[in-house]
Amino acid sequence: MRSAKMFVLPAILALVLAACASQKEPAEQAVAKADSALAEFRADAEKYAADELKDVDSAVGNLKNNLARKDYGAVVMGAPSVSASIATLKETVNQRKADAEQMMAAAQTEWTDLSANVPKAVESLQARVDQLAKSKKFPKGMDKAGFDAAKTDFENIKNSWTQASAEFAEGKMAEAVRKARVIKAQAEELATKLEAKMS
Repeated sequence: MRSAKMFVLPAILALVLAACASQKEPAEQAVAKADSALAEFRADAEKYAADELKDVDSAVGNLKNNLARKDYGAVVMGAPSVSASIATLKETVNQRKADAEQMMAAAQTEWTDLSANVPKAVESLQARVDQLAKSKKFPKGMDKAGFDAAKTDFENIKNSWTQASAEFAEGKMAEAVRKARVIKAQAEELATKLEAKMS
């Protein structure tokens, strides 16, 4: 009986080792595949889905830890779930990237219109301000203090437009468009005040 056990135990150990060895290669391939799949879109994931990427990185990290501990069975068992998480993350990133590109395209179109019209409005306002300053005759309901305030508003409009143009040049398209919308409205409002009939 004792001698039989002596033969059985090494045989079981050999089977366990063989089973582990047979899972080593699939485990290594699973980790390599996960790493490779994530690397393909990591840059976009960092930009469009940073929080979700942290979760997936953590899951991949667990696989690597199990591989380092030679727990190949745990790697093989956990790999499908990690693979599914990576696939879901990729879909999320692709959708958010597409949405962002669509928003940027719309912003670009709007900026093209604004960048054509706002400078014209500023130029027109400049001519009107210069004219009123020279004639010293102000629009109805506006006195010298009111005109000085209007000139200050005009300078603010010019400065804001310079800032919006700089933001657009830096790639901050959405911010530039939002600012330009406000500038356009302010310019139109000021033009209405300055174009009123003379008092």
